[in-house]
Amino acid sequence: MFLRLNKISLLCLALLASFLTGVWSKASAQELNCTVQILAPQIQGTTEKRIFEALKNSVYEFMNNTHFTKDNFAATERITMSILINITDELAVDQFKGTFQIQTNRAVFKSSYNSTILNYSDNDFQFNYIEAQPMDYVETTFTNNLTSMLAFYAYVALAMDYDSFSMNGGTVYYQKAQQVVNNAQNAAEHGWKSFESTSQKNRYWLIENALNPAFAPLRECLYKYHRQGLDLMYNDAATGRANVYESLLLVQKVYAEKPASFNLQLFFSAKADELVNLFSGAFSDEKGKVVPLLSSIDPSNANKYAKILQGK
Repeated sequence: MFLRLNKISLLCLALLASFLTGVWSKASAQELNCTVQILAPQIQGTTEKRIFEALKNSVYEFMNNTHFTKDNFAATERITMSILINITDELAVDQFKGTFQIQTNRAVFKSSYNSTILNYSDNDFQFNYIEAQPMDYVETTFTNNLTSMLAFYAYVALAMDYDSFSMNGGTVYYQKAQQVVNNAQNAAEHGWKSFESTSQKNRYWLIENALNPAFAPLRECLYKYHRQGLDLMYNDAATGRANVYESLLLVQKVYAEKPASFNLQLFFSAKADELVNLFSGAFSDEKGKVVPLLSSIDPSNANKYAKILQGK
């Protein structure tokens, strides 16, 4: 994965190699290594079970076999992702309602540890599906809510992953996710429009915030937290941890301006437990700085952060 520190440079090198050899290799892995689980505890019946199994396979194939970028990914570089679709209602023979939970992880350099970057449950999920229907997706058109949801979160996952390797490296994928949102403005299903969430917490606002200059420090944090923090800890744990702390000061800037924002909540949903584990082994002076900071910018998890002071 660390070959992807600058994906544009890698692509240029690949093009150059192709020019020099006269050969363009088409063999490359897709970007995602996605597992899929479908739950439907309130819906019984042999037909439904068969449909849900087909749905699971369709989602799996779509996420793992679609090229969402023009970059070449080695198998070991693919982004680890898990999707859990919990179907709560069968509105019609081919229409379902439920929740869409996604988690993505990023490998840490020279480590077996995977750091969670996105951990979110989208509770505004309604879609149509007929067994064996093709999973069509066109970048410029809203085809259906299912493939739009899948493409949207694929692009968000890519954007966050690229941001963690290079400063603002994920912009193009946030823009692609924004295009999915724009295409869905006339969709009957909810979650795509600004006015559908008074708390400004849906797909529209996730992308609106990500591309808003007010949230630029949060994106910078992703880079500093991972590339200059966690990735250094194999060689220099103290420096890596200090850089993670510095990255949190960037989050503090966003909190000062947008204290209840959706994207801040997404950050801490992914990172709260990791931060507790990371700083529980810190020096006492580090703990004395990080606990008040975390408790002030993420007060809902203040009790969790207090456990840092009890760590080794």
